[in-house]
Amino acid sequence: MTTFSGKVAVVTGGTSGIGKAAAIALAQAGANVVVAGRRQAEGEETIRQIQAIGGDGFFVATDVSKEADVQG
Repeated sequence: MTTFSGKVAVVTGGTSGIGKAAAIALAQAGANVVVAGRRQAEGEETIRQIQAIGGDGFFVATDVSKEADVQG
């Protein structure tokens, strides 16, 4: 499925649970995925899983409860 081919998806909380599942599902649908979250190792693991299925993306260490992180 390539519903989101050529699109970029930003997933906050993409390091575990529903956010991680959403990030992987969006990659399966063709999106390039930006995974944002507080935990570096888990975020990088989500990206590895996305790449393993042929997707692309990157992790950004972000705490959305902090305005400076969101601005960055």
